[in-house]
Amino acid sequence: MKVTGRMLPFTLTLILPLVFACHTSKPDLTVPVPAVETAQDEALSESVRQRLLGDKKADLSGVKVVSNSGTIYLTGTVKSLDARTQAVKLAWEVRGVQRVVNTLEVEK
Repeated sequence: MKVTGRMLPFTLTLILPLVFACHTSKPDLTVPVPAVETAQDEALSESVRQRLLGDKKADLSGVKVVSNSGTIYLTGTVKSLDARTQAVKLAWEVRGVQRVVNTLEVEK
């Protein structure tokens, strides 16, 4: 189909909002983090938290840790992609961790 000079404004009116909407909005990728932890979950979260705070390679003090049945949820912000990767690696090293859900954001 050939777009003529008369149809161009109409075509742009239809297409441009779609193009800009794709570039300006972020997909909603929120992960529900459990609000309540059992005593066992709290102990696992604390073990992960201590491992993160003891790390000398990256400042991981902005990472929040919650667990639920062996799943660790990492939320908060870190200063770099390397710090984000390090946090996940350290969480996996803690005994009892079965899954890590990483929603850490890197500071801009």
